[in-house]
Amino acid sequence: MELRQLRYFVEVAKREHVSEAAEELHVAQSAISRQISNLEAELGVELFIREGRNVKLTQIGKHFLPHVETALKAIDFAKQQIDEYLDPERGTIKIGFPTSLASHTLPTIISAFKAQHPNVSFHLRQGSYRFLIESVKNRDIDLAFLGPVPSDDNEIKGNILFTETFSALLPANHRLAGRQSIDLNELRNESFIMFPKGFVLRNIAVDACKQAGFAPDISSEGEDLDAIKGLVSAGIGVTLLPESTFYETMPRFTVKIPIQIPHVKRNVGIIISKNRELTPSEKVFYHFAKDFFSVLERYQ
Repeated sequence: MELRQLRYFVEVAKREHVSEAAEELHVAQSAISRQISNLEAELGVELFIREGRNVKLTQIGKHFLPHVETALKAIDFAKQQIDEYLDPERGTIKIGFPTSLASHTLPTIISAFKAQHPNVSFHLRQGSYRFLIESVKNRDIDLAFLGPVPSDDNEIKGNILFTETFSALLPANHRLAGRQSIDLNELRNESFIMFPKGFVLRNIAVDACKQAGFAPDISSEGEDLDAIKGLVSAGIGVTLLPESTFYETMPRFTVKIPIQIPHVKRNVGIIISKNRELTPSEKVFYHFAKDFFSVLERYQ
């Protein structure tokens, strides 16, 4: 069983088309077909069913695929570790992040790190809360910034970097727009704009409203911060957002008002998998991030 046979198998399984896999891998179609036939002969089973120009995984092929993917990830990780031990300053780090940390937190830490380690590369992936956690577990990304840091997952190690409060974002002509602060209960009769169900920022906002004694009337939803802020700017409703989402991106015709009661906040941190060791460059970045935000917290 050869490594290239396994890579060919995974690529064909993903695309369900030999010629498309050949194009992606930059090898001849006949070479892929031959290597997969050799793999099937060695295993003594058929991995694919031929359907004209397309192929489909057999039942045993479907069972074989996740094991092969796991093995290839382990091999790629081992090679990456060897490369980085030879030169830790030229590694590539795969980092995940949510939309709420995209405009300020992530650029701040990446730019500070690059100033000291200019030859380390980054592959950045934005995603939802659950997606980022699962991607760290599956080794699709090396680490992720997240808020709040999960505390009940045995496969994830999280470090809190900082804590931030939430504020209300109101249209500029809102009756409370001139206030220095508000109690959240004062918005009980307002229409709220929030992320869709399943988004952690929505859960935090809804829980805060319930803590204030009411269930929010969610009249509109947006899947990104710009959409939500734009709807507030248009006077459609109000929303609750964490402080880091307001840096340098306050929309026109809106005002940000701190919430006095209840105190709405979240922690933000960095997560890694407990089931794999960080590569040298990942370790450098991981410790850099913790030290960086520790210094910031002391000066704030």
